[in-house]
Amino acid sequence: MTTTPAADPVDGAGPAASPVLPPARGPLSEGVLAVLAGGGTRLPDTRAVHRSDAYGDDLQLLLYVLYELHYRGFAGVDERLEWDPALLGVRAAAEDVFLDALRRDGGSGRTDVAEAVDTLQLEPVGDDGRGVSHHLQREGELWQLREYAAVRSLYHLKEADPHLWVVPRLRGRAKAAMVAVEFDEFGAGRAEDVHARLFADLMTDLGLDARYGHYLDVAPAQVLATVNMMSLFGLHRRLRGALVGHFAAVEITSSPGSRRLARALRRAGAGPAAQRFYDEHVEADAVHEQVVRHEVIDGLLEDEPGLAADIVLGIEATGHLEDLLGDHLLAAWREGRSALRAPLTRP
Repeated sequence: MTTTPAADPVDGAGPAASPVLPPARGPLSEGVLAVLAGGGTRLPDTRAVHRSDAYGDDLQLLLYVLYELHYRGFAGVDERLEWDPALLGVRAAAEDVFLDALRRDGGSGRTDVAEAVDTLQLEPVGDDGRGVSHHLQREGELWQLREYAAVRSLYHLKEADPHLWVVPRLRGRAKAAMVAVEFDEFGAGRAEDVHARLFADLMTDLGLDARYGHYLDVAPAQVLATVNMMSLFGLHRRLRGALVGHFAAVEITSSPGSRRLARALRRAGAGPAAQRFYDEHVEADAVHEQVVRHEVIDGLLEDEPGLAADIVLGIEATGHLEDLLGDHLLAAWREGRSALRAPLTRP
């Protein structure tokens, strides 16, 4: 696993707040990681990047580490590399591969945003076999809940951060509503209530290491893809509609899923801090759902109706990657084996 010097898991300052570089998962990520570590000079050829598996470990880790330079970076890595032209060229090639795959596999090309949002609000009748929260609520074991929390930490310990990139690209109703929802995500002005802080408390309650980025090494490619998609959409102004679509998908589907996960944690005997995170999301995201639909999305479409297809893409691509992740987790758990690249140590 990735280890870091001791620090506050969420709000630590200075070098201790940055994780160390992870091991490579193939020749593409190996070249990039060597350059970031200061001992390499040859970056991957962009032609090799374009031939790679869009959802594979090698490409997804390459994207993850390059995106992480815009968040907390890595211990010992020169911060000036965030905007290194050669690294940005490799990242652009990888983004082309990833975005093309999302458009091909996760996007229908539709422009009816209302229909796409309505689909999000329709809970399937019963468990369709792909629902991780259904499985965990019904029969999930504590070790499965710990694995789920470990891999989700790559997102939840930076929860809301990538969505902030869209704020300067919005205006009027959409901007005001987006900031209102983000204000809640960041604890409404109270550091102890920041959602990333609450998730760190959940991890501690489950006997997990709550340091930022700690579980990167064991996270499968399907998890990296869900985080990379947010960074991809957030860092590119041209994809602002897709980021709003992704944000809508997260907020609208969060409340029922959080209710199931809260029940799963209670059934497994998790502590109150673990339960609080999902209890908080049941209530908060039920309100956010309406704000996102009627103010953020409608406000953006009022200003820029041409972004409808991108909003739908963001919604559908989110569902596609969540299905890939759910299939991976459930296939392993139903066979009684870890879904991670290496099993977690027991608490």
